[in-house]
Amino acid sequence: MNALVALCHFCELHGPRTLFCTEALHPPSPSPSSQAGPSVPGDRDRDGDREGEGLTMRANSSATQRGEMCEGCRSLPASHPGFVSIDDETGIRFLSHQHPRQPQLFSVVRQACVRSLSCEVCPGREGPIFFGDEQHGFVFSHTFFIKDSLARGFQRWYSIVMVAMDRIYLINSWPFLLRHLRLTIQSLQSTALKVFDNEQGVCPQRAVRMNSVFSPAVFPHQRSGNAARSLTSLTQHPNLWASLHSSFSWLLKACGSRLTEKLLEGAPTEDTLVLIERQTEQEEEMSCWEGAEGGGTKSQRHQSESELGHYFLYEDVKLDELPGPKFRSLRHLRQVLGAAEFRQLAWHVLMGNQVILRGADPGLIQSAFTVLKSLLPVGCVRSVPYSAQYEEAYKCNFLGLSPDVAIPTHVSSSEFSVLVDVSSERGCQISAVGEDNISSLYQFTISSANTQPTDRGPSLLNKLEVALSNENLSVDVVSHCLLCLKEEWMNKVKVLFKFSKVDSRGREDTQKVLALLGTTGPGEEDNVRLLKFWMTGLSKTYKSHLMTAVRGGERSPSQ
Repeated sequence: MNALVALCHFCELHGPRTLFCTEALHPPSPSPSSQAGPSVPGDRDRDGDREGEGLTMRANSSATQRGEMCEGCRSLPASHPGFVSIDDETGIRFLSHQHPRQPQLFSVVRQACVRSLSCEVCPGREGPIFFGDEQHGFVFSHTFFIKDSLARGFQRWYSIVMVAMDRIYLINSWPFLLRHLRLTIQSLQSTALKVFDNEQGVCPQRAVRMNSVFSPAVFPHQRSGNAARSLTSLTQHPNLWASLHSSFSWLLKACGSRLTEKLLEGAPTEDTLVLIERQTEQEEEMSCWEGAEGGGTKSQRHQSESELGHYFLYEDVKLDELPGPKFRSLRHLRQVLGAAEFRQLAWHVLMGNQVILRGADPGLIQSAFTVLKSLLPVGCVRSVPYSAQYEEAYKCNFLGLSPDVAIPTHVSSSEFSVLVDVSSERGCQISAVGEDNISSLYQFTISSANTQPTDRGPSLLNKLEVALSNENLSVDVVSHCLLCLKEEWMNKVKVLFKFSKVDSRGREDTQKVLALLGTTGPGEEDNVRLLKFWMTGLSKTYKSHLMTAVRGGERSPSQ
């Protein structure tokens, strides 16, 4: 990651100062001369170490030329070569010293330090904040206090800043940076608090100051000349700077490998947009939980996290990682259930009805949900893979239940739900028949109060069944066929949403559009229900884009 992490301190005598800085030095591109002859790995490593030491020595010498520093403004002595860590995978060297090695970076970090400890602070003067511009870089800053028995107000002001030129990358990394920087800050604060309590126990400074005559001119000397104490003395940590070098180096490496660029051919699909939105919402929710003050007790947050973990058990697990027997594909599920039962189940899935699987094997139920969810856009999927109690349909359209859970009467009598009971065959063992022979191990009973015929439509299901019944088509070919069908119908959904919801056209005009989209005729009712259900899966990005375009078009004639 092309960024830099620095620890800053507000000195009572000299103002904002940079204490410690870690930057990443990328390996140079191979030159033609280096490609001509082979090099010995040991020599190359020794040259890299000498290069890193030389860079930190030059940085230290340039820093000392800028002026004398007190004990509180200094981290490493002038003779210290700094710290160098090498990433064996990428060849990146992480260099740490008091100041950056380049003069341009020195001014950038200096400005970030001054702003983070003066004007760019959040309410309460402790916490994260983001600022910067294209010229001087963008800064993620987290200010905090360290306890000191000899300081004004018994605390000193510090900040950790990350400087980068990529604003979008830095903003997207906000939850990650906040979570891990707080761990470092809390470690420093807890260590310094122990030292503070010990010093106060030996000589309480509050009583000493109240009994002495106050004079601003001699105030630093009234504290035995220790107006500026180093962070090492405040924490009594003998390997403080080596520890910070390890933390900052890992932060740069992890933050750089956390987000990667991916080349997309064409415009992003609706599934991609929905996944991005969900990831953003999850990161914001985690950030709110970690940063909430007075918005809920720790036990309440822990309970919410455990509930989420319970609901989304097996949610991100791949089929190969699930234990026991499992469904491998839609064709496999169709072969086990039978053509008529599979069509009934798939019809309920496409119509948006709640699909309930009740059984004692969570892995089998989750594998069934995994293959069934491929029928829908990502935005239409709300899943509770396995639960010990019934969840309402507005919470999930895929629900896995343990065998002893009773279905409420209003659900079992509703035409908008389907129940699949999975019971084990007596006397059958997995080792005897094999995991793939699910029909010999389990019995599936499908029940629903729906009275509408499921053999007419929708058209998407008719085409999918033709592909599934064709044994000449492999599973991968069927998957690509389903992907094309979903994209085709998502385009129809977008047209209908634009026409009916955004433009607010009448029923007759909407009927003409449906005929133009090829959704009329046999199975028309099912096609319309599918389109309306899939409308709920459109991304917020697409909906807001349409509404913005329409409002802009309405304002343009008047302007």
